[in-house]
Amino acid sequence: DVFEQPQHVGHKKIEFHISTEIPAVLQINSEKEEKNDLYATTEEINNTGFGRIFPTPSSNDKMETEEEDDEIPSEFISRKDLEKNRLSREEMEKFSVFKNYEPGDPNCRIYVKNLAKQVQEKDLKFIFGRYVDFQSEVERNMFDIRLMKEGRMKGQAFIGLPNEKAAAKALKEANGYVLFEKPMVVQFARSARPKQDANEGKRKK
Repeated sequence: DVFEQPQHVGHKKIEFHISTEIPAVLQINSEKEEKNDLYATTEEINNTGFGRIFPTPSSNDKMETEEEDDEIPSEFISRKDLEKNRLSREEMEKFSVFKNYEPGDPNCRIYVKNLAKQVQEKDLKFIFGRYVDFQSEVERNMFDIRLMKEGRMKGQAFIGLPNEKAAAKALKEANGYVLFEKPMVVQFARSARPKQDANEGKRKK
């Protein structure tokens, strides 16, 4: 008899009457669980976040290899950026500063004009430093920037480079580069000749 009884009970309809008011104890527990869930999800997010951080160095490596291809340390401007912000020949013709442009006689000093007033020596070093081998003490010592900030020479600079080849490359690549919304005019600096020669040169023009 005892064993048969549960079968009869099983056929009966069982109803649970649960009030809508949840006892305070249960509520606290459920809140705790929700908080735990939150923590769990934030941890999961964090974990995935940390997982995402790992691949990024590979992109840095890519950038470094690009710089290495250029053979220029990253503290100086890349050739790509130089080209990107440089005016084309057609655009240069629209600017009066390039109207009678002549590169001048090749030498290791270059002359830069049409510089914006906020240009500082470090900006010029960032651009022209790429033409100097800083591991060589001789080249490092020859690299010289003289930026004029006052008087009639304001907005002009003289930059000494290690050799004529470096100066020619700098002139070719940086002439027309737009720095602080003003295109730089880069020429070979005139060597200090007697004034008479300079005047004669002007007459020939």
